[in-house]
Amino acid sequence: MTIGKLAEQCGIGVETVRYYERRGLIAEPERTESGYRRYPREAVDRIRFIVSAKELGFTLNEISELLSISTEGAGIDGTGIEGTFDCESVRSLAVEKRRDVERRIRMLENIRRTLDELIGACERNEATGSCPIIKSLVSGESH
Repeated sequence: MTIGKLAEQCGIGVETVRYYERRGLIAEPERTESGYRRYPREAVDRIRFIVSAKELGFTLNEISELLSISTEGAGIDGTGIEGTFDCESVRSLAVEKRRDVERRIRMLENIRRTLDELIGACERNEATGSCPIIKSLVSGESH
């Protein structure tokens, strides 16, 4: 299958396919005599795996690690997702990712509280012409 067909089937751009190839997330495909890439059908599953893992917040480095966890050669050739994965290792990475997500949620909740306070201060201070949000950001007191 051509790179364009592969990209289309996976809902990503051609440059993204090339990038995944450069990063080693998918194997470099065979080429036709004229130099065109010819991807195997299994590449669709592998790229869909990568896209789904990204949607769960995994980085490309973490996805590479997930792809390398196998007890029977899953993904070693870089074309598909086959073999038997070490579920405990995958679970451990998922637990670690969940902790990271929870940390980021707490951080975002703190940012939201700070913004709510600044918006409230702005609403209470409308008549003065001075903006408490700008004043807070300039003074560094918004953190």
